Amino acid sequence: MRIHLGTDHAGLDFSRHITEHLTAAGHEVIDHGPTSYDPIDDYPSFCINAAKGVVRDQEAGVEALAVVFGGSGNGEQIAANKVRGVRAALAWNEATAKLAREHNDANVVAIGARQHTVEEAVQLIDWFIAEPFSFEERHVRRIAQLAEFEATGAIAGHQVDD
Repeated sequence: MRIHLGTDHAGLDFSRHITEHLTAAGHEVIDHGPTSYDPIDDYPSFCINAAKGVVRDQEAGVEALAVVFGGSGNGEQIAANKVRGVRAALAWNEATAKLAREHNDANVVAIGARQHTVEEAVQLIDWFIAEPFSFEERHVRRIAQLAEFEATGAIAGHQVDD
């Protein structure tokens, strides 16, 4: 599987360890930066590029996911979710990592680098990658509604206020 990474200075060390771990597990890693430490760098472009990479790959039929890091993971999740076709989820324990995939078919996981050890982050990522989407009808229906709203600003048969 191809895994896209994006971070900022807070997650730079994590991304190096994660790259080694994922490569050793047989994944192809695409690191969208940063490549060097800058304490005042900005995460949005790095995370958006990782998110765009995963969407581009998935649309081309390439099996891909993305991981974005930052101090809390919140801003990185928000940045990734600005990309059409992304479903980014913040994971902080086994249940949130697995449910992001099982119920939401998330294609990006966000992790707070200042909230977890490297070992914990690796485990969260492994759970996220290994968990398949359930394809349960209710989850498929809800994801379709999100995609419809993203594309049109409406959800057929449901009230969405102006």
